[in-house]
Amino acid sequence: MKDLLGGKGANLAEMSKIGIPVPPGFTISTEVCAQYYDLGKKLPEEVKPQVQAALKKVEDALGVKLGDPSRPLLVSVRSGAALSMPGMMNTILNLGLSDAAVEGLSKQTGNPRFALDGYRRLIDMFGSVVMGIDHEHFEHELASLKAQRNVKNDTDLTADDLRELVARYKKVYKTHTNPSHDFPQDPHDQLWAAIMAVFNSWMGKKAVEYRRIERISGLKGTAVNVQAMVFGNMGNSSGTGVAFTRDPNTGEDVFYGDYLINAQGEDVVAGIRTPEPISRLGEEMPPVYKQLMDIRSKLESHYKDMQDIEFTVQEGKLYMLQTRTGKRTGSAAVRIAVEMVKEKLIDEKTAVKRVSPDGLNHLLLPQLDPKAKPQIVATGIAASPGAASGRVVLSAEAAVKHAEAHPGEPIMLVRKETSPEDVEGMHLAKGILTATGGKASHAAVVARGWGRPCVVGCDALVINEKAGTIQIGGKAVKAGDFLTINGTTGDVMLGKVATIDPEMSGDFSILMGWADQYRTLKVRTNADTPADAARARGFGAEGIGLCRTEHMFFEGQRIVDMRKMILADTLEERQAALASLEPYQREDFVGLFHAMAGLPVTIRLLDPPLHEFLPHDGPGQEEVARQLGISVEKVAARVTQLHEANPMLGLRGCRLAIRYPEIGDMQIRAIIDAAITVKQEGKEVLPEIMIPLVGVVEELTFLKKRAIAVAEEVMTKRGVKVDYLIGTMIEVPRAALTADQIAEDAEFFSFGTNDLTQMTFGFSRDDIASFVPSYMEHKILKVDPFQSLDTVGVGQLIEMGVAKGRQSRKAKHGEHLKVGICGEHGGDPDSVAFCHKVGMDYVSCSPFRVPIARLAAAQAALAGGAKTERDR
Repeated sequence: MKDLLGGKGANLAEMSKIGIPVPPGFTISTEVCAQYYDLGKKLPEEVKPQVQAALKKVEDALGVKLGDPSRPLLVSVRSGAALSMPGMMNTILNLGLSDAAVEGLSKQTGNPRFALDGYRRLIDMFGSVVMGIDHEHFEHELASLKAQRNVKNDTDLTADDLRELVARYKKVYKTHTNPSHDFPQDPHDQLWAAIMAVFNSWMGKKAVEYRRIERISGLKGTAVNVQAMVFGNMGNSSGTGVAFTRDPNTGEDVFYGDYLINAQGEDVVAGIRTPEPISRLGEEMPPVYKQLMDIRSKLESHYKDMQDIEFTVQEGKLYMLQTRTGKRTGSAAVRIAVEMVKEKLIDEKTAVKRVSPDGLNHLLLPQLDPKAKPQIVATGIAASPGAASGRVVLSAEAAVKHAEAHPGEPIMLVRKETSPEDVEGMHLAKGILTATGGKASHAAVVARGWGRPCVVGCDALVINEKAGTIQIGGKAVKAGDFLTINGTTGDVMLGKVATIDPEMSGDFSILMGWADQYRTLKVRTNADTPADAARARGFGAEGIGLCRTEHMFFEGQRIVDMRKMILADTLEERQAALASLEPYQREDFVGLFHAMAGLPVTIRLLDPPLHEFLPHDGPGQEEVARQLGISVEKVAARVTQLHEANPMLGLRGCRLAIRYPEIGDMQIRAIIDAAITVKQEGKEVLPEIMIPLVGVVEELTFLKKRAIAVAEEVMTKRGVKVDYLIGTMIEVPRAALTADQIAEDAEFFSFGTNDLTQMTFGFSRDDIASFVPSYMEHKILKVDPFQSLDTVGVGQLIEMGVAKGRQSRKAKHGEHLKVGICGEHGGDPDSVAFCHKVGMDYVSCSPFRVPIARLAAAQAALAGGAKTERDR
């Protein structure tokens, strides 16, 4: 019932049902949240009497009452959506305390320090969450009092100190509320204000941004959980903790987490104090630890998945406050899935469906190069694996500004601790480093979820945000300097340290083997070099779906010869330059055919406009003139001549090959010649020649006829035949609309979804950054259509192109038309699912996305939907 009760509410009810100790409480459903917004941020009339009735049941069960000055009921008010959004919405603890109730609680418990500690926390939390007062105002008063009393920890403050702190907090509250008023003394007023604050947090900036980043949509809202408080801050027989039933970093079957003695749960999650590892609880509270281990086993057996739990010990008695499916790294997800199959908790299909394809990025994250000799200046707690280097920024705002000013430059976010307000900066960062916090702190949980290397609890880190500097291990580092972290070991290093690509585990191979059994889509790679091709094949690629030949012309003598060809005045000069380029092309293709022996290799003929190969600045043009022994004026004149108002719609792709057929001839010769060479070595070669940007069938007919003639000439000269295919990219909307005509000549289709998206929307993919964020903020677009395929508009063209093309090819030639996708969408799980649904034969993506596509294809097959015509 997560859609109705939210994840937290549903799991609290579930734990109660299976006999786990949970404090009594009730849940206000997500439907109320939806109605709250429908009514212009007003609660439906029927909610109040229902909440009062539920509250009375809790009061009767415990023999205490909200607002009773002698035996007060204290409650927590927490959010809880259907999908986990850690730290993104509001929580208020100790609600129900007032000037009168705090005295009653002091007498009831015989512990005035505990009662006053709870009261100062409520004023802080209520002021920050409900009234919007900057938490730093309260932190300032706490730090000031500790300095005056010459104590280091909050727990060192006496009851009299806390009474003074309560007075200071109330003064902060009154000063910073507008209009100014005192902290509310009626607990029922506190309760209704807190409930509405939780509902308001559903549409708070950080929650909206988190849902955008995580692509969460379609939820009704958040539930509100009102639950009797239990207290971890009643002395040394009390405590609180957050734990995972398995290690969320590695997946190892060990109890993993943190706890604090004499503390409340927010102290652990917020990272304000550095906690103890959960294993130490076995030494401090053996009976509690044994009960916790039994509950750990019970929860895993019940939910059949790794759980993230929160617990409180009140004077030796254990209470469970939450359980939810634990967020984990990709490597942990793989290990847990495989080991749970071995433990017979789940089956293979469940294991395949359980691992998030995007989560596999964790397995593919760079690690430090073992040959590097980094200068380690500090070690913190390893919170999220992988190594990252970046320029230091000291706030989320600074991260945003740096990313705007220096696009693509890596960022290292360095904070005392992170909070949900930092989410935008955390998402932009390559790595995250904090001075405080533990393995379950906000920074750690969010970093693991997003695949960011992260080190927390680094005591040697001192931050001076105003000065823009940090001190770490006695070394000074300025904002903008490079810093490197190793989230696997917790090490922090000065400067930029070299990294290497990771290796796959045995569990990964097992899971991928299961995925390959269930998927029907093939997965190829986009690769232009033998090294990329070999890497992709190691990741399970079943061929090359896109080789961008233009990438082969930018190095060394190649770019010189390419420019010579572009600047040629006559056909003879152009052919001479192409003759110089041909051996390089042949060598490139031999390397690719070797790397992909026995697998298809799709090679796209030259696609971009020629002006991209020439410099547009004066010094660059002077250098070209010097290299080629021609005048600068000639170079400048050619650049001007090649200038186009919209080059993406200009002289490129098949138009270039029609205007200058000798360019295509050279590439065809090199492809066929290389294929013959590799075939003569006894290896199987399967070249596929792809003609780009076809919009009318006559373009393809013209170029295919010429390509066949050139290929025949090469094969006759070499005395060897090779099989090859000639097909086209479907990237112009007209090509999709006339796919039946084009399929009469094309032996395969490959949808170039980058350009198809660009032309269908009328968006320039290079310029959308100026408006797409606004579109997503206003929900005009749910996701960036260049990141995840627009299945409604662009998808309609694809579906039509596949159906019309296949039908036509079968009718005319009696053949199956092979269809794939080679845009960046080929590695996006949602786009892969769509490709499966419309019956494609393969997707093609960058090498590091190949495992992601393999898993996504398996999940699409297990979820149901069409198979390819061949598989039928």
